[in-house]
Amino acid sequence: MFGLGMSELMIILVIVMVIFGAGKLPELGGALGKGIKNFRQAADGKDEIEIR
Repeated sequence: MFGLGMSELMIILVIVMVIFGAGKLPELGGALGKGIKNFRQAADGKDEIEIR
């Protein structure tokens, strides 16, 4: 994945935890997942985005 090894990913995770705090990580993960889902739906040409 973009030439990143396990050690680089761990460093990035630590930096993100320092910046946002451990309590915000689930919210950030959920928002990132929804964003990727919406992007894929838009890329596939689906017109409607399902809101739950």
